[in-house]
Amino acid sequence: MIRSATRFDPSSITAAAFIGDERLRVFSGSANPDLALMVARYLGMDPGPLVRKAFADGELYVQIQESVRGCDVYLIQPTCEPVNDHLMELLLMIDACKRASARQITAVIPYYGYARADRKTAGRESIAAKLVANLITKAGVSRVLAMDLHSAQIQAYFDIPVDHVYGSPVIIEYIKSKHLEDVVVVSPDVGGVARARAFAKKLDDAPLAIVDKRRQAHNVAEAMNVIGEVEGKTAILVDDMIDTAGTISEAARALIAEGAREVYACATHAVFSGPAVSRLSTGIFKEVIVTNTLPISQARRFPQLQVLSVANLLGEAISRIHEDSSVSSMFR
Repeated sequence: MIRSATRFDPSSITAAAFIGDERLRVFSGSANPDLALMVARYLGMDPGPLVRKAFADGELYVQIQESVRGCDVYLIQPTCEPVNDHLMELLLMIDACKRASARQITAVIPYYGYARADRKTAGRESIAAKLVANLITKAGVSRVLAMDLHSAQIQAYFDIPVDHVYGSPVIIEYIKSKHLEDVVVVSPDVGGVARARAFAKKLDDAPLAIVDKRRQAHNVAEAMNVIGEVEGKTAILVDDMIDTAGTISEAARALIAEGAREVYACATHAVFSGPAVSRLSTGIFKEVIVTNTLPISQARRFPQLQVLSVANLLGEAISRIHEDSSVSSMFR
Protein backbone atom coordinates (compact mmCIF):
# COMPACT_ATOMS: atom_id res chain seq x y z
CA MET A 1 0.00 0.00 0.00
CA ILE A 2 1.25 3.49 -0.84
CA ARG A 3 0.36 6.29 1.52
CA SER A 4 0.36 9.87 0.22
CA ALA A 5 1.79 12.75 2.20
CA THR A 6 -0.56 15.52 3.22
CA ARG A 7 -0.38 18.83 1.39
CA PHE A 8 1.87 21.53 2.67
CA ASP A 9 0.81 24.89 4.12
CA PRO A 10 -2.48 25.93 2.45
CA SER A 11 -0.97 29.32 1.73
CA SER A 12 1.42 27.66 -0.70
CA ILE A 13 0.75 27.18 -4.40
CA THR A 14 -2.32 25.03 -5.14
CA ALA A 15 -2.71 22.60 -8.01
CA ALA A 16 -5.58 24.57 -9.51
CA ALA A 17 -3.22 27.44 -10.25
CA PHE A 18 -1.57 25.41 -13.00
CA ILE A 19 -4.53 23.94 -14.84
CA GLY A 20 -4.64 26.84 -17.28
CA ASP A 21 -0.89 27.53 -17.35
CA GLU A 22 0.15 27.05 -20.94
CA ARG A 23 3.86 27.38 -20.10
CA LEU A 24 4.08 24.41 -17.76
CA ARG A 25 4.77 20.95 -19.20
CA VAL A 26 5.47 17.69 -17.34
CA PHE A 27 6.83 14.61 -19.09
CA SER A 28 7.66 11.17 -17.72
CA GLY A 29 10.41 8.82 -18.74
CA SER A 30 9.92 5.07 -18.53
CA ALA A 31 11.72 4.60 -15.17
CA ASN A 32 8.81 5.40 -12.81
CA PRO A 33 5.69 6.52 -14.70
CA ASP A 34 3.39 5.89 -11.72
CA LEU A 35 5.24 8.47 -9.61
CA ALA A 36 5.30 10.93 -12.52
CA LEU A 37 1.53 10.57 -12.97
CA MET A 38 0.93 11.33 -9.27
CA VAL A 39 3.23 14.37 -9.43
CA ALA A 40 1.44 15.69 -12.52
CA ARG A 41 -1.97 15.11 -10.90
CA TYR A 42 -0.81 17.16 -7.89
CA LEU A 43 -0.21 19.98 -10.37
CA GLY A 44 -3.66 19.49 -11.91
CA MET A 45 -2.56 17.94 -15.20
CA ASP A 46 -1.46 14.75 -16.91
CA PRO A 47 2.06 13.99 -18.18
CA GLY A 48 2.55 15.12 -21.77
CA PRO A 49 2.61 12.61 -24.65
CA LEU A 50 5.98 11.06 -25.37
CA VAL A 51 7.18 8.16 -27.51
CA ARG A 52 10.06 6.04 -26.26
CA LYS A 53 11.28 2.91 -28.02
CA ALA A 54 14.41 0.84 -28.56
CA PHE A 55 15.76 -0.18 -31.93
CA ALA A 56 16.95 -3.71 -32.68
CA ASP A 57 20.56 -2.80 -31.85
CA GLY A 58 19.59 -1.36 -28.46
CA GLU A 59 19.70 2.33 -29.40
CA LEU A 60 16.95 4.41 -27.80
CA TYR A 61 14.56 6.80 -29.50
CA VAL A 62 12.59 9.61 -27.81
CA GLN A 63 10.05 11.99 -29.34
CA ILE A 64 8.07 14.68 -27.51
CA GLN A 65 4.61 14.65 -29.13
CA GLU A 66 3.38 18.17 -28.36
CA SER A 67 4.82 21.64 -28.76
CA VAL A 68 7.08 22.83 -25.95
CA ARG A 69 8.27 26.02 -27.65
CA GLY A 70 8.67 28.73 -25.01
CA CYS A 71 7.54 26.34 -22.22
CA ASP A 72 8.98 25.44 -18.83
CA VAL A 73 9.44 21.68 -19.08
CA TYR A 74 9.87 19.25 -16.17
CA LEU A 75 11.22 15.81 -17.06
CA ILE A 76 10.65 13.19 -14.34
CA GLN A 77 13.09 10.30 -14.52
CA PRO A 78 14.95 8.48 -11.73
CA THR A 79 18.14 6.95 -13.11
CA CYS A 80 17.53 3.53 -11.61
CA GLU A 81 17.91 -0.03 -12.91
CA PRO A 82 18.72 -0.41 -15.77
CA VAL A 83 20.72 2.68 -14.89
CA ASN A 84 22.46 3.27 -18.21
CA ASP A 85 19.25 2.96 -20.26
CA HIS A 86 17.32 5.32 -18.01
CA LEU A 87 20.18 7.83 -17.92
CA MET A 88 20.46 7.78 -21.72
CA GLU A 89 16.70 8.16 -22.02
CA LEU A 90 16.82 11.24 -19.77
CA LEU A 91 19.59 12.76 -21.91
CA LEU A 92 17.55 12.16 -25.06
CA MET A 93 14.47 13.75 -23.45
CA ILE A 94 16.52 16.82 -22.51
CA ASP A 95 18.00 17.06 -26.00
CA ALA A 96 14.59 16.68 -27.65
CA CYS A 97 13.12 19.51 -25.55
CA LYS A 98 16.12 21.75 -26.13
CA ARG A 99 15.90 21.28 -29.90
CA ALA A 100 12.15 21.96 -29.70
CA SER A 101 12.90 25.45 -28.23
CA ALA A 102 11.74 24.87 -24.66
CA ARG A 103 12.32 28.00 -22.56
CA GLN A 104 13.62 26.13 -19.50
CA ILE A 105 14.23 22.43 -18.88
CA THR A 106 14.27 20.98 -15.36
CA ALA A 107 15.43 17.41 -14.83
CA VAL A 108 13.45 15.97 -11.90
CA ILE A 109 15.61 13.09 -10.67
CA PRO A 110 13.99 11.39 -7.65
CA TYR A 111 16.90 8.94 -7.52
CA TYR A 112 20.36 9.88 -8.83
CA GLY A 113 22.22 6.85 -10.15
CA TYR A 114 26.01 6.63 -9.77
CA ALA A 115 25.74 8.88 -6.69
CA ARG A 116 27.92 6.57 -4.59
CA ALA A 117 30.86 7.06 -6.97
CA ASP A 118 31.30 10.61 -5.67
CA ARG A 119 35.06 10.56 -4.92
CA LYS A 120 38.22 8.57 -5.56
CA THR A 121 38.91 5.89 -2.97
CA ALA A 122 41.74 4.24 -4.94
CA GLY A 123 44.05 5.12 -7.77
CA ARG A 124 42.80 5.35 -11.37
CA GLU A 125 39.09 5.38 -10.46
CA SER A 126 36.51 7.52 -12.20
CA ILE A 127 34.22 9.88 -10.29
CA ALA A 128 31.05 8.75 -12.02
CA ALA A 129 28.74 11.08 -10.07
CA LYS A 130 30.60 14.08 -11.53
CA LEU A 131 30.63 12.58 -15.03
CA VAL A 132 26.84 12.06 -14.93
CA ALA A 133 26.39 15.65 -13.77
CA ASN A 134 28.47 16.82 -16.73
CA LEU A 135 26.41 14.73 -19.15
CA ILE A 136 23.10 16.09 -17.84
CA THR A 137 24.36 19.67 -17.93
CA LYS A 138 25.85 19.40 -21.42
CA ALA A 139 22.63 17.84 -22.74
CA GLY A 140 20.99 21.22 -22.16
CA VAL A 141 19.13 21.11 -18.84
CA SER A 142 18.53 24.44 -17.07
CA ARG A 143 18.03 23.12 -13.53
CA VAL A 144 17.98 19.87 -11.55
CA LEU A 145 15.50 18.86 -8.87
CA ALA A 146 16.87 15.87 -6.94
CA MET A 147 15.79 13.98 -3.84
CA ASP A 148 18.08 12.69 -1.09
CA LEU A 149 21.39 12.70 -2.92
CA HIS A 150 23.82 10.19 -1.45
CA SER A 151 26.18 13.02 -0.54
CA ALA A 152 25.53 16.76 -0.46
CA GLN A 153 28.70 17.50 -2.42
CA ILE A 154 27.04 16.18 -5.60
CA GLN A 155 25.15 19.47 -5.82
CA ALA A 156 28.49 21.17 -6.50
CA TYR A 157 29.17 18.85 -9.44
CA PHE A 158 26.58 20.79 -11.45
CA ASP A 159 27.31 24.25 -12.90
CA ILE A 160 23.57 24.98 -12.93
CA PRO A 161 21.03 25.45 -10.09
CA VAL A 162 20.21 22.30 -8.10
CA ASP A 163 17.21 22.08 -5.77
CA HIS A 164 17.80 19.30 -3.26
CA VAL A 165 14.71 18.02 -1.43
CA TYR A 166 14.30 15.32 1.19
CA GLY A 167 11.98 12.37 1.71
CA SER A 168 12.35 12.50 5.50
CA PRO A 169 9.25 14.68 6.18
CA VAL A 170 7.02 11.97 4.69
CA ILE A 171 8.73 9.21 6.68
CA ILE A 172 8.74 11.22 9.93
CA GLU A 173 5.05 12.02 9.54
CA TYR A 174 4.32 8.30 9.23
CA ILE A 175 6.47 7.32 12.20
CA LYS A 176 4.87 9.98 14.41
CA SER A 177 1.45 8.59 13.51
CA LYS A 178 2.47 5.24 15.05
CA HIS A 179 3.11 6.82 18.51
CA LEU A 180 6.15 4.66 19.19
CA GLU A 181 7.68 4.71 22.68
CA ASP A 182 11.34 4.87 23.79
CA VAL A 183 12.59 5.68 20.32
CA VAL A 184 16.27 5.90 19.43
CA VAL A 185 17.39 6.92 15.93
CA VAL A 186 20.35 4.90 14.66
CA SER A 187 22.84 5.55 11.89
CA PRO A 188 23.90 2.24 10.28
CA ASP A 189 27.42 3.62 9.78
CA VAL A 190 29.59 6.59 10.72
CA GLY A 191 29.09 8.23 7.30
CA GLY A 192 25.35 8.59 7.89
CA VAL A 193 25.56 10.34 11.27
CA ALA A 194 24.63 13.79 9.95
CA ARG A 195 21.55 12.35 8.23
CA ALA A 196 20.48 10.42 11.33
CA ARG A 197 21.07 13.44 13.60
CA ALA A 198 18.83 15.64 11.43
CA PHE A 199 16.18 12.90 11.41
CA ALA A 200 16.34 12.55 15.22
CA LYS A 201 15.99 16.29 15.72
CA LYS A 202 12.78 16.36 13.69
CA LEU A 203 11.53 13.30 15.55
CA ASP A 204 11.08 15.28 18.77
CA ASP A 205 14.83 15.33 19.52
CA ALA A 206 15.07 11.56 19.87
CA PRO A 207 18.42 10.20 21.15
CA LEU A 208 21.01 9.04 18.63
CA ALA A 209 23.09 5.87 18.32
CA ILE A 210 25.65 4.70 15.76
CA VAL A 211 26.57 1.26 14.45
CA ASP A 212 30.31 1.01 13.84
CA LYS A 213 30.95 -0.91 10.62
CA ARG A 214 33.84 -2.13 8.54
CA ARG A 215 33.27 -2.63 4.82
CA GLN A 216 35.15 -5.64 3.44
CA ALA A 217 34.32 -4.97 -0.23
CA HIS A 218 31.69 -3.28 -2.41
CA ASN A 219 28.18 -4.33 -1.24
CA VAL A 220 29.72 -6.32 1.64
CA ALA A 221 29.54 -4.96 5.19
CA GLU A 222 30.16 -6.31 8.68
CA ALA A 223 28.64 -4.54 11.69
CA MET A 224 31.01 -4.36 14.64
CA ASN A 225 29.54 -2.61 17.68
CA VAL A 226 26.88 -0.14 18.76
CA ILE A 227 27.75 3.30 20.11
CA GLY A 228 24.89 4.61 22.27
CA GLU A 229 22.11 3.26 24.48
CA VAL A 230 19.60 1.00 22.68
CA GLU A 231 18.64 -1.60 25.29
CA GLY A 232 14.86 -1.85 25.69
CA LYS A 233 14.29 0.84 23.04
CA THR A 234 12.59 1.01 19.65
CA ALA A 235 15.46 1.47 17.20
CA ILE A 236 14.87 3.34 13.94
CA LEU A 237 17.65 2.78 11.42
CA VAL A 238 17.91 5.67 8.96
CA ASP A 239 19.70 5.65 5.61
CA ASP A 240 19.28 7.31 2.22
CA MET A 241 18.94 4.01 0.33
CA ILE A 242 18.69 0.26 0.77
CA ASP A 243 20.57 -1.56 -1.98
CA THR A 244 21.52 -5.16 -1.15
CA ALA A 245 20.43 -4.57 2.49
CA GLY A 246 23.72 -5.95 3.80
CA THR A 247 24.61 -2.87 5.86
CA ILE A 248 21.19 -2.28 7.36
CA SER A 249 20.58 -5.99 8.14
CA GLU A 250 23.91 -6.36 9.94
CA ALA A 251 23.15 -3.15 11.83
CA ALA A 252 19.75 -4.53 12.89
CA ARG A 253 21.35 -7.72 14.19
CA ALA A 254 23.84 -5.68 16.20
CA LEU A 255 20.99 -3.66 17.70
CA ILE A 256 19.02 -6.78 18.66
CA ALA A 257 22.16 -8.23 20.22
CA GLU A 258 22.48 -5.07 22.31
CA GLY A 259 18.93 -5.44 23.59
CA ALA A 260 16.83 -3.27 21.28
CA ARG A 261 13.14 -4.19 21.67
CA GLU A 262 12.31 -3.85 17.95
CA VAL A 263 13.93 -2.38 14.86
CA TYR A 264 12.46 -0.26 12.07
CA ALA A 265 14.39 0.47 8.86
CA CYS A 266 13.80 3.77 7.04
CA ALA A 267 15.21 4.83 3.68
CA THR A 268 14.10 7.10 0.87
CA HIS A 269 15.31 4.93 -2.01
CA ALA A 270 14.32 1.25 -2.24
CA VAL A 271 16.97 0.00 -4.67
CA PHE A 272 16.52 -3.61 -3.46
CA SER A 273 19.25 -5.32 -5.48
CA GLY A 274 20.17 -9.00 -5.34
CA PRO A 275 19.49 -10.56 -1.91
CA ALA A 276 17.83 -7.46 -0.43
CA VAL A 277 14.29 -8.83 -0.18
CA SER A 278 15.36 -12.10 1.43
CA ARG A 279 17.47 -10.19 3.98
CA LEU A 280 14.74 -7.67 4.81
CA SER A 281 11.92 -10.19 5.13
CA THR A 282 13.54 -12.50 7.69
CA GLY A 283 11.56 -10.96 10.54
CA ILE A 284 14.41 -8.98 12.08
CA PHE A 285 12.63 -5.74 11.13
CA LYS A 286 9.27 -4.71 12.54
CA GLU A 287 8.77 -2.58 9.40
CA VAL A 288 10.85 -1.49 6.43
CA ILE A 289 9.69 2.02 5.51
CA VAL A 290 10.65 3.40 2.08
CA THR A 291 9.24 5.83 -0.48
CA ASN A 292 8.19 5.46 -4.11
CA THR A 293 11.12 7.34 -5.68
CA LEU A 294 11.84 3.99 -7.36
CA PRO A 295 9.31 1.48 -8.70
CA ILE A 296 8.94 -1.62 -6.52
CA SER A 297 7.62 -4.66 -8.36
CA GLN A 298 5.27 -7.13 -6.69
CA ALA A 299 8.09 -9.68 -6.69
CA ARG A 300 10.12 -7.39 -4.42
CA ARG A 301 7.35 -6.67 -1.91
CA PHE A 302 7.04 -8.44 1.45
CA PRO A 303 4.76 -8.18 4.51
CA GLN A 304 7.00 -5.83 6.53
CA LEU A 305 7.33 -3.33 3.65
CA GLN A 306 5.60 0.05 3.90
CA VAL A 307 5.82 2.34 0.84
CA LEU A 308 5.10 6.07 1.28
CA SER A 309 4.48 8.50 -1.57
CA VAL A 310 6.69 11.54 -2.18
CA ALA A 311 4.60 12.66 -5.16
CA ASN A 312 3.02 15.61 -3.36
CA LEU A 313 6.39 16.72 -2.05
CA LEU A 314 7.93 16.68 -5.53
CA GLY A 315 4.83 18.35 -6.97
CA GLU A 316 5.04 21.12 -4.39
CA ALA A 317 8.73 21.63 -5.19
CA ILE A 318 7.93 21.91 -8.91
CA SER A 319 5.16 24.41 -8.22
CA ARG A 320 7.50 26.58 -6.17
CA ILE A 321 10.25 26.45 -8.78
CA HIS A 322 7.74 27.38 -11.48
CA GLU A 323 6.50 30.34 -9.45
CA ASP A 324 9.99 31.42 -8.32
CA SER A 325 9.15 30.67 -4.69
CA SER A 326 11.41 29.22 -1.99
CA VAL A 327 11.92 25.46 -2.05
CA SER A 328 14.05 25.27 1.09
CA SER A 329 11.25 26.79 3.19
CA MET A 330 9.29 23.56 2.68
CA PHE A 331 11.60 21.87 5.19
CA ARG A 332 11.73 24.47 7.94
